[in-house]
Amino acid sequence: MTSAQTPLGVESTLPDHTQLPESDGTFVKNLQEHPQSILLTDSIEPILQKLHPDEQYCIGQDSGIYWRITEPPEKGAEAPDWFYVPHVPPTLNGQVRRSYVLWQEYVAPLIVLEFVSGDGKEERDKTPITGKFWVYEQAIRVPFYGIYEVKKASVEVYQLLRGEYQLIPANDRGHYPIEPMGVELGIWQGRYQNLELPWLRWWDDQGNLLQTGWERSQRLAAKLRELNINPDELV
Repeated sequence: MTSAQTPLGVESTLPDHTQLPESDGTFVKNLQEHPQSILLTDSIEPILQKLHPDEQYCIGQDSGIYWRITEPPEKGAEAPDWFYVPHVPPTLNGQVRRSYVLWQEYVAPLIVLEFVSGDGKEERDKTPITGKFWVYEQAIRVPFYGIYEVKKASVEVYQLLRGEYQLIPANDRGHYPIEPMGVELGIWQGRYQNLELPWLRWWDDQGNLLQTGWERSQRLAAKLRELNINPDELV
């Protein structure tokens, strides 16, 4: 196996993102998960631009996070439905990441979100080495972990405190603050794309819903119509 150049310039014989499998061959479990990930990414983008004017951050959607060497290699990864890593370059050596490799990156995700499609046992599994909950808490040590259940219209958010996950209580808006990002997570009942569901969404720390690009454009168009301006004439 060839050596890989790490971001710190240290030569390593460990495999990098170009040498590890980018999939374990499993399917996305339901058709709601993909639009849910897009909704989260689209609406948080203006916040991340303010937090990172240098554009040094990474978002993963159903992508592998490699945290240990195993055989086969994909057994050493977890693939959260959505995660955010601050203060890392958007690409490595000009290449889009095939996966996120901790021994190559060194920076753990700030938040990981899992979308439950079964009974939730997998997402709450604390079995050492193999359980998702244990891996995020004890191995990767993700500061915030969210478990979203569309069937129950609920989300649990945990914060890593003193080495263990503690369940965050909801605030008076029924949201869960993610203070390092200046945002809150919560459930929003409404229509996104062509689905009316209880969606997982972001709010700012003042309780304002973070809108998607399409929602912002529709709001602008409505304001223009109030001023008797045809939005189509501005195109």
